[in-house]
Amino acid sequence: MAQDTMGARRFGRINWLGTWTLAQRETRRFLSVASQTLIAPIITAALFLLVFSVAIGPRRGDVMGVSFIEFLAPGILMMTVIQNAFANTSSSIVIAKVQGNIVDTLMPPLSAGELVTGYVAGAVGRGLMVAAAIWLLMALALGVGMVHPVWALVYVLLGSTMLGGLGIVAAIFANKFDQMAAITNFIITPLSFLSGTFYSITSLPPVMETITRFNPFFYLIDGLRFGVIGVSDSSPWLGLAVCAATTGAVLGLCWYWFRIGYRMKP
Repeated sequence: MAQDTMGARRFGRINWLGTWTLAQRETRRFLSVASQTLIAPIITAALFLLVFSVAIGPRRGDVMGVSFIEFLAPGILMMTVIQNAFANTSSSIVIAKVQGNIVDTLMPPLSAGELVTGYVAGAVGRGLMVAAAIWLLMALALGVGMVHPVWALVYVLLGSTMLGGLGIVAAIFANKFDQMAAITNFIITPLSFLSGTFYSITSLPPVMETITRFNPFFYLIDGLRFGVIGVSDSSPWLGLAVCAATTGAVLGLCWYWFRIGYRMKP
């Protein structure tokens, strides 16, 4: 009887308590080291803005009708959000795999979809907190407001969800810390830097501009820029479609890998 009940919870109706518990664990995990997971990214973003405003801002002139620092600020915000969302899920899973306690997460009656939801919820929570803090800093220090707040919120949620999912994919694939570091250093960081964070892609050579438009990170940054300052290199609706499709594909892969236990079960 107990086995039948566990089976129903595992494969039938949603295990709300288990999913909520996993989400709480992931949230408390990054809050317990807030100096590293929240304060450090905010300081890094502030340093980026300070250095660019002092070293380049006065000579750079306007970009797309706004000052260079105004143009730069949303890009820095989204870049920080996606890096932290990725780090939240990837570090949690890869540490559990290396320490050998990933079984504590896989054994409870949680379906693959519930595992994905719980992990991604932590990434979204961290992304939203980082975004709110950096935007408040921008508003107070630079006077950057919010032209389209709904668009901005949608893109922050999409960015956190997409990169939270990518963090799961990377952590499932990686079996060691150096493999995880390689994925971060050679894939995630270059994609986030070379996606219009520091420049308008219309200033690139035609070939590079075309390549950039195949980078989903570009649409996250461009969409948030539209939400914050009202200017963008592409249609926010196109960006929404690309980001939603990419996020759906990434979460689908996460679900499938959890379902079959790929590189997680002995």
